[in-house]
Amino acid sequence: MRISRRQFTKLSAAASVGLAAPAIWTKGRAQNRPVRVGCSASLTGPLSGTKNMVIGYELWRDDVNAAGGLLGREVELIVYDDQSAPSNVPAIYSKLVDVDQVDFLFTPYGANLTATIMPFAKQRDRFIVGILTLASNDQLKHDKFFQAAPWGPDGATNWARGFFDIANSTGVKKMAILAADTEFSKTAAEGGRRVSEEFGMDVVDFQMYPPTNRDFSAIIRNIRATEPEAVFVCSYPADSTAIVHGIQEIGLGDSARLFGGGMVGPQYASLMESLGPSLNGIVNFHLYVPEPTMKFEGIESFLDRYRPIAEDRQVDPLGFYIPPFCYAAGQFISTAVNATGSLDQTEVSNWLHENPVDTVVGQINFDEIGNWTERRVLMIQFQNVDGSGIDQFRQAGKEVIIDPPDYKSGELVPLMDARKT
Repeated sequence: MRISRRQFTKLSAAASVGLAAPAIWTKGRAQNRPVRVGCSASLTGPLSGTKNMVIGYELWRDDVNAAGGLLGREVELIVYDDQSAPSNVPAIYSKLVDVDQVDFLFTPYGANLTATIMPFAKQRDRFIVGILTLASNDQLKHDKFFQAAPWGPDGATNWARGFFDIANSTGVKKMAILAADTEFSKTAAEGGRRVSEEFGMDVVDFQMYPPTNRDFSAIIRNIRATEPEAVFVCSYPADSTAIVHGIQEIGLGDSARLFGGGMVGPQYASLMESLGPSLNGIVNFHLYVPEPTMKFEGIESFLDRYRPIAEDRQVDPLGFYIPPFCYAAGQFISTAVNATGSLDQTEVSNWLHENPVDTVVGQINFDEIGNWTERRVLMIQFQNVDGSGIDQFRQAGKEVIIDPPDYKSGELVPLMDARKT
């Protein structure tokens, strides 16, 4: 179910009138109503590149319904367009809970949008799955929150630790940090500073830039002047593109051996296609790539089904970054409901805290605040990217996993050497 902003306004007005009257459900009617799962998604606006997440939800819903539903009841998915605007999110989630009477919630995409509704979720004691949010529950410690992304415990500090582990193992002593002035990027950058100091690295430059900035020539020259051996970057798609173009034009100097880490955008097919060989040598976070160490049960079938839908909707044709984790988010719900035989949010939450869940992105265990007990953020290096063809990224060897060790699929190539290919 999707809804425009105009329709949402009309429905909200009508719903506010309807709330004045008591809702009367007979036992039989309540048992026959669908199990409703709701969320917002950025179907329009600056974050609309993430709207392929809905395909992950839909494929999960279809699979559950084909198997008989949950407790014999059909699963209904309710999705509203938040238009990429944090200000729209609270009203949407109030409507999902109070008017649509959903049973379970997914958060919007990312930390910036999710921050607006986490206090509501805790206040209303609602079960909610975080969709690539970072550290959203670290302070609230809501016991019914579960993270779909593999940040692991203490995500604010540790989610990108693999980049710094690589830097430390290669003898880096001088680190520069560049980040957009947004919730996610600031959290990641401060975490990066703490890890750098933990390893005894000198943070020679720490710069925040406005999220609307698209000219990085002066910033890159300033970074280059500090002669860093590694540069940790926390950016969003448009600025990631501008930064890659900037280093292609200006360069980072002979001292730089490692670059990337926290850039959002190089996971998307559109940016990979447009940047092509300019990506070579960059080491950056990812969640899933088609390397031989990532053969989880069900993942290839999921991607095979995803692709024709993505082609029809003209969204990211690869689908590696977000959709599998949205499908896994649904698996948290269906696995726990089937195991407990209940839709009670406390029972379902308690079960997830105590038991592993097998998903298309591997087996997951949760800690007391709903983070994965294992940090499994990939640090991949773009290697041997040749031209702009997207099909090359469906094959192993283009996004080589350097960290973590359990999923490593190749060796790090020094930045300047990799960029010569």
